[in-house]
Amino acid sequence: MQNNINSVLKNLGILEFNPAYSTGKIWGGSDTQVIASYSPVDGKKIADIQTAGKEDYEKVIDTAQQAFKTWRGIPAPKRGDIVRQLGDALRAHKEDLGTLVSYEMGKSLQEGLGEVQEMIDICDFAVGLSRQLYGLTMHSERPHHRMYEQWHPLGIVAVISAFNFPVAVWSWNTALALVCGNVCVWKPSSKTPLCAIACHRILAEVLAANDIPEGVSSLVIGNAAGDLINNDKRVSLVSFTGSTRIGRIVSAAVASRFGKSILELGGNNAIIISKEADLDMSIIGAVFGAVGTAGQRCTSTRRLIIQEDIYEDFKNKLVKAYGQLRIGDPLDQHNHVGPLIDTAAVDMYTKAIEKGKAEGANFVVEGAVLSGPDYTSGCYVQPCVAEVENHYEIVQEETFAPILYLIKYKTLEEAIALQNNVPQGLSSAIMTLNLREAELFLSAAGSDCGIANVNIGTSGAEIGGAFGGEKETGGGRESGSDAWRGYMRRQTNTINYAATLPLAQGIKFDL
Repeated sequence: MQNNINSVLKNLGILEFNPAYSTGKIWGGSDTQVIASYSPVDGKKIADIQTAGKEDYEKVIDTAQQAFKTWRGIPAPKRGDIVRQLGDALRAHKEDLGTLVSYEMGKSLQEGLGEVQEMIDICDFAVGLSRQLYGLTMHSERPHHRMYEQWHPLGIVAVISAFNFPVAVWSWNTALALVCGNVCVWKPSSKTPLCAIACHRILAEVLAANDIPEGVSSLVIGNAAGDLINNDKRVSLVSFTGSTRIGRIVSAAVASRFGKSILELGGNNAIIISKEADLDMSIIGAVFGAVGTAGQRCTSTRRLIIQEDIYEDFKNKLVKAYGQLRIGDPLDQHNHVGPLIDTAAVDMYTKAIEKGKAEGANFVVEGAVLSGPDYTSGCYVQPCVAEVENHYEIVQEETFAPILYLIKYKTLEEAIALQNNVPQGLSSAIMTLNLREAELFLSAAGSDCGIANVNIGTSGAEIGGAFGGEKETGGGRESGSDAWRGYMRRQTNTINYAATLPLAQGIKFDL
C-alpha cells in the first residue's frame, strides 16, 4: 500500500512541498509548525507537512490583492477557458487524485474517483457560466434614462473546507469564484492536507502555463490560518464548510467586520418511507445514505421515518441488508464501508451510542469498534441501527458516524413534522409512488430543507443545482443554479442621455 501511495504522490508532484503556496510559489516563515497526515485506512503516516504561519499568510494575502487587480480585468470567457483547462488537468490526474482522496480521507475508491469527477463537472459548468454572468435592464420612470444592473467580483474569496470532501467543496467554490473574477485562498482541513496540496499543484501548473500572475490561487494549511482569514477585512467572502458549532464562530467573526459568508454546516437528514414506497428501492437508498463515506457526509441519512403499517417489515429488511455489509480497506472495491477519519471520530461514535442507550434507544443492529489485522488503524466501526423517538437529545444532534435512527409515523403530515423537527435543514427525501404524497412533501407545507428528493436518498447532489440548507445548516448555497451570485457584488447603474437633469419626486432645484 505505502509503495502505491508513494507512486501516487510522485505522479501528483507532491513528494516535496511547503503548503504556503501562491500560484506555484513556495514560502516558509519563521513561525511555521509541522503536522503529520495519517491514513485512517492503515494508521500509517503518509507525510509531514509544514503549516503556514502568520508571516506566510501575510505574503499570501498581499500577493492575492495584487493579483486581483490583474485577474478581474481578464474577460470572463478567458477566465472560463482557464477553468476549462483545470478540468482537463483533473481528468488527466483523476485516478491518482481519487486514490489519494480514498487513502488520506478513508472513503471508498469509487467515492474518491466520484469526488474528482465532481470537480471536473463543476469546471465544465463554470466554463458555460463564464459567458452568462447576466444582469437585468430596467425601464426608468424618468425620460431619456436607462437603468441596468451588473455584477462585479468581490476580491479575495477564502474557502475553508472540511475533511469529508477534501477536494470537491474547494472546487465548487473556486471554479465559480475564478470565472466571476475573484482570487482564491484555500484553507483545507488539517486532516487531509495532501489532497489539497495535490489539487493546488494541478491548478498552479494551469495558471503558470497561461502566464497568470502569482496569487490568483493560494493555499494556506494550519488552524491558525482559519482565525486569520475570519478576522481579515481584506477577505471579502469566507465560504466555510464544517460543524454548526464552528460555523457560529466563523459567522460572528466575519459579520462583525461586515464581510460576506457562505455557510455549509450540519445536517440531520431523514428519509420518509411511505407504505406506498417501492421497499426494495428504499432499502438501497437508506443503506447507502447511512453508511456511504462511513456516515461522514453532511447529507448522510441519519433518520428513517417509517409508516407504521410497514415498519416491522422494513426494519427486518434493513437488518438483513446491514448483515451483508463488508467493512474494510476502502481501496478494495469489494468493501462497502471504510474507516472513520480518526480515533477522535471513533470516540464520538461510541459516546453517541452510549448516550442513545441511556435515553432509551433500542439497537437492532449493534455498534462496535472493530479490531484485528484488517483494522489496524483503530478507525473502523460497525454501522448500527437504533429504534428511537425523534425528541431524544442524541437524535437532535448530528453525529458524524454510521448511526441510523428508526422512527415510526402514522400520517404523512406527522412524518413531515417529525422530519422538520430538528435544528438542521440540509437534505431530505421521501420514498413513495403516490403522486399526492410526493407533491405535498415538496410543497411549502412539506420539507423545510434546502434539498428535498423523491425516490432517491439524501446523500449526494448534482452540481447543476444549488447546494445548501436552512436553519442551523447555515443558509448558504454553492455549486450550480445561480449560486454564482454569492461570489459577486451587484451594482445598479443609471444613464441619463437627456439634455436636462430631472430630480427625484419632482423636486425643482434651480441655480
